[in-house]
Amino acid sequence: MGSTKYIFSMGELTRKDNSLCFRKDGKNVYIPIENTKELYCMNEVSMNSKLLDFFSQNHVIVHFFNYYGGYSGTFYPRDQYMSGKLLIRQVESFHSNRLDIAKAVVKGIGSNIYEVLYHYYKHDKKEVKNTTDWIKKEFYTNVEHAEQIKVLLAVEGELWMRFYADFPYFLPEDFVMNKRVKRPPDNPMNALVSFGNTLLYTKTISAIYRTHLDQRISYLHEPSEGRFSLSLDLSEAFKPVIVFRTIFDLVNNRKIQVEKHFEKRVNYCMLNEAGRKLFIEAFEGRMESVFQHLVLKRKVSYRTAIKLDCYKLIKQIMEEKEFVPFSLKGGF
Repeated sequence: MGSTKYIFSMGELTRKDNSLCFRKDGKNVYIPIENTKELYCMNEVSMNSKLLDFFSQNHVIVHFFNYYGGYSGTFYPRDQYMSGKLLIRQVESFHSNRLDIAKAVVKGIGSNIYEVLYHYYKHDKKEVKNTTDWIKKEFYTNVEHAEQIKVLLAVEGELWMRFYADFPYFLPEDFVMNKRVKRPPDNPMNALVSFGNTLLYTKTISAIYRTHLDQRISYLHEPSEGRFSLSLDLSEAFKPVIVFRTIFDLVNNRKIQVEKHFEKRVNYCMLNEAGRKLFIEAFEGRMESVFQHLVLKRKVSYRTAIKLDCYKLIKQIMEEKEFVPFSLKGGF
């Protein structure tokens, strides 16, 4: 998976010369630090502060998950790229242009949900037409008329609700969910969505880290302590394209199955280790898949597209150039 490395087992991670050494069951596995940009610890991994300093020197971001696949947090090295000028302008844009940028984010979600559903409409799932028509005729108008963030969030909420309600038309029955439940997920589809959204969130954290943007200053989501809220904003438009397309492919092609890849306990459901590995492989494959970028006139990966959205936001902040999130239809 190139610059991204995953550790799925419990064990100890240390530095050995210029490599990482993962010790499990008395055996050592070496991971070269060169070209490693992000590391995912998908189980309980012990390490010391000397290793964290090694990560920081090499600008490696480390994402931690618990035994159950829940996101614990991210080790974020000291800022590699810092710009006082951009920070000041980002704060100013929050006060002066927050609603406009937040509207652009929500429009981006709607545009990509439309394209995902239209794919099924073209393949004889005509029932989704109610939602695609609503997006064309009412959704964008509702976004434009929203004069407060909380009203805009309500429009976004209705968009996702309508999207989820269409799942029975193109997914097998055992992957249909009655409603979105996050903490904890209560059925296989909620488990897939939560895990996929978390992976995308961490990918966006990594992309923003390699720009001059400040993770803490967001527009649609409230800036808050304890999370990188700008990553929540910039990941939104990519959810239909990366997370849900990955899920739909795995489910509809029977690659992931309820009886094989999930653990169900009282009031919650989660992917087991085999399920997480399978999902991550498909997710990383989609991140590296390419499309023809209409502006750049070349093929770019979805991983690159996330970083390009970061740069588009910088142009909005510094040059007041309209921020238009990634569009599956537009190819930019």
